[in-house]
Amino acid sequence: MPTDPHIFQPIDHDSVADAVVTQIEDLIVSRVLRQGARLPAERDLAEALGVSRPKLREALKRLEDEGLLETRKGEGSFVAQLTNTAMSPALLDLFSRHGEAFFEYLEYRKEQEAFAARLAAERHTDFDAQAISQHLANMRIAQDRDDARASMESDIAFHSAIVDASHNTMLSHMMSSIYELTRRGVFYNRDYLRAIDGTGEMLLAQHEAIGAAILARDPDAAEAAARAHIDFVGASFRKGEEQQRREALAEKRYALTRPA
Repeated sequence: MPTDPHIFQPIDHDSVADAVVTQIEDLIVSRVLRQGARLPAERDLAEALGVSRPKLREALKRLEDEGLLETRKGEGSFVAQLTNTAMSPALLDLFSRHGEAFFEYLEYRKEQEAFAARLAAERHTDFDAQAISQHLANMRIAQDRDDARASMESDIAFHSAIVDASHNTMLSHMMSSIYELTRRGVFYNRDYLRAIDGTGEMLLAQHEAIGAAILARDPDAAEAAARAHIDFVGASFRKGEEQQRREALAEKRYALTRPA
């Protein structure tokens, strides 16, 4: 689905192509336009920007040459994949086979998400608050339906909304790459996440506590809730791994001792 052309502003700059390039670059940097986003059709975009189609084509070609846009024949212009190629498939597979990498991933996430939650509590706008509230509502729906895929997607969307609400563009882009690992299933195991409470209700309550502190503009509580959540995730995974190890050993013992 093409991006809404209303996010673009009419150009009133002497160098028309430069101004178009600058505006689209700003939208990409601020993650209003995200990787994979489809730009409006050329005619609609030229009208929204108030520029001629030849000037728009010149600007889009420059952005494509810079690696920020890619053109797909018959489909249009899209924001290029800018962050989630930071790790090769081989490295992702390696991480998925080595459990300790997960805890280093959590260590990184804890510091960044605690920082993001603090900033979000201080800086969020009404639109940010609406996004955070909506993602929390989606998490509750997924929890009630016991929908594993929807739970993961709403979880990622919630944390991404908090990072966006920090209004720190560097943090937003870096964490987008980190959350892509979760979306790919490299660092996600629903059974392990529920190893402590069994239902997922405690996890949901933690997300609600983070959201409530942010919306209340309480940076200390938001940071503390974010840290407590990641600590709980780490403890759940430790317990899940230990339980899996015990079950594997018990199965081997039983195989050796059961009657022929």
